[in-house]
Amino acid sequence: WGAPPPGGPGGQGAWGGWGSGWGGPPPAAKPGVIPLRPLGVGELLDGAVSTMRTHWRTVLGISLTLAVLTEIAAVLIQGFVLGDADTEVLDDPSATLGELTDVMGDLLLSSAVLYGITLIGTVAATALLTTVTSRAVLGRPVTTGEAWRDARPQILKLFGLIVLLGLIAVGIAAVGALPGILVSVSAGAEVGFGLTLLGLLAAAVFAAWLLVRFSLASPTLMLEKQGIVTAMRRSARLVRGSWWRVFGIQLLAAIIAYVVAAIIVIPFTFLAAAFSGDGVTGFVSTTGGDIGWTFLIISGIGSVIGSMITFPITAGVTVLLYIDQRIRREALDLELARAAGVQGADGTGRS
Repeated sequence: WGAPPPGGPGGQGAWGGWGSGWGGPPPAAKPGVIPLRPLGVGELLDGAVSTMRTHWRTVLGISLTLAVLTEIAAVLIQGFVLGDADTEVLDDPSATLGELTDVMGDLLLSSAVLYGITLIGTVAATALLTTVTSRAVLGRPVTTGEAWRDARPQILKLFGLIVLLGLIAVGIAAVGALPGILVSVSAGAEVGFGLTLLGLLAAAVFAAWLLVRFSLASPTLMLEKQGIVTAMRRSARLVRGSWWRVFGIQLLAAIIAYVVAAIIVIPFTFLAAAFSGDGVTGFVSTTGGDIGWTFLIISGIGSVIGSMITFPITAGVTVLLYIDQRIRREALDLELARAAGVQGADGTGRS
């Protein structure tokens, strides 16, 4: 790691001779997918895509494997559990409260299981792709086996971190809705509905603010080998003063990932509906209870392809955003340049 090179900014050779003029600082060192300097939004997105393009065998192999395993489990749950749910009860005005409660309970349980499966796949993808992206910054190749060996000790902590963040969000929502619920119980639902809605809105704003502060905890935990609480505190320090920038970049990456996934998934959904028993018209008009295995399998293929592409984008942007914040606050670019073995450069464009 060492210290910056002597001779002041740029040493003796950076200023040029008399009369030669000064053409500005030389370009920053770029041993990998990003230049080692503070990054713009476009460079963060390009770095994530470049990682996927440069190390496509490893990145797409990891994403495809996890997407397939996750989607197989999701299709089985939907086919055996949701397929048996009598969702027509929800549209029956004569249904009893007990029938509605049973159906809603089954749907909520199935949704929770599906969310848990998706969460496990997301955690594993984030863990492995964080390692790949960090190596790509240094211009070093990494195999799937190397990524797994590096990430394995932290995977349980990463899963605990994501569960903890989810519980924090649920807890904030519960606290926000509690006053309205209490008023509803004591004075009637009509009186408490508005207060409950207002409380949930305030809770959503606070939860979003808090989760953005903790959004860099995942790469912190994986790359710095920190504990859960320490990683959350570290993320809060890195985000402090840059909340809107971090929020905007994360939101943009999420929108891009969603659009890319939709472009892939929607045609597969209509194709699946066309091959289903009632066709596209039947799918549009159905309540969801008659979805069969043909529909689930074909639409699941689309979901696998979508996840295979979006996993690297979202994970890559988060890791590069973490690196960018450390470059801006801690001069990490100097350490990265030395770690990458850049000769005659200290990572800030000085040579």
